[in-house]
Amino acid sequence: MNPATHAIRVGLNRGWIEFTNSLRSPQDLGFYFFTALGTLAYLFFNRHDDWEGLPYPSVVLPSILGALVAFGAYIGPMYSLAIEREDGTLLRAKAVPRGMTGYVTGQVLFQSLSALPLLVVIVVPSLFLFEIITERGMIAWLMVLGIAALGLLAVLPIGMIVGSLIKGPNKIGTWGMLPMVIMFGTSGIFYPLQELWEWVQVAVQLLPMYWLGLGMRSALLPADAAAAELGGSWRTLEMLGVLGAWAIIGLLLAPPVLRRVARRQSGSAVEAGRHEAMRRVQ
Repeated sequence: MNPATHAIRVGLNRGWIEFTNSLRSPQDLGFYFFTALGTLAYLFFNRHDDWEGLPYPSVVLPSILGALVAFGAYIGPMYSLAIEREDGTLLRAKAVPRGMTGYVTGQVLFQSLSALPLLVVIVVPSLFLFEIITERGMIAWLMVLGIAALGLLAVLPIGMIVGSLIKGPNKIGTWGMLPMVIMFGTSGIFYPLQELWEWVQVAVQLLPMYWLGLGMRSALLPADAAAAELGGSWRTLEMLGVLGAWAIIGLLLAPPVLRRVARRQSGSAVEAGRHEAMRRVQ
């Protein structure tokens, strides 16, 4: 068997095992349900509001789904890489032929699958609690999955690159959570982007989160709802172009960055990382 093909198969198997393990993890399940509960509570308390004539939950739910895809694709690999660099997983991957190929493949599958439970526990209750307006039926939800997949490809490499550069899990709050909180508040998720300063509008349109939210809204909202968006349209080609560009750039940059980080790994560096981790726990 071709070594690259074998590495990919090993990586896919590893990613699937990590995903099934996460479904049995109380910590991961708690994250899914806590996030879903917070989202549903926010939408419920604002259910009587409107967004340009449409029920507020109908517009904000798709936006939140896009933002959560971006959040998970950014933070997930960041935590994994920061932790697995300390516990020696990255070092072991480097020591195996085509090990980094298998490692990256496993991470992509694991982080992609991890987005599904979160979307399900939010979407299913929302169908019963709120008026979800869509003209396309099942096609709309297939579009949601397609946009989510493209969004994962756009954001996952960014999370892997940043995660490989962070020196430890304790730094993720600064380089992980803070940027995501800022993007949540400025990407048109909870209110129209037009309400922000023009320079902010320009800046957020360079990033994937805004386009993920826009893409989700275009899938689930009626065609005439596009009048409330910038430019008065869904800008589908621009959405695909920006997310596609991020995906291509990230997928080109991530492998060499990870290989460079792996080359720096040594047994002494892993041992130092373990001591640092134990010190934080104590």
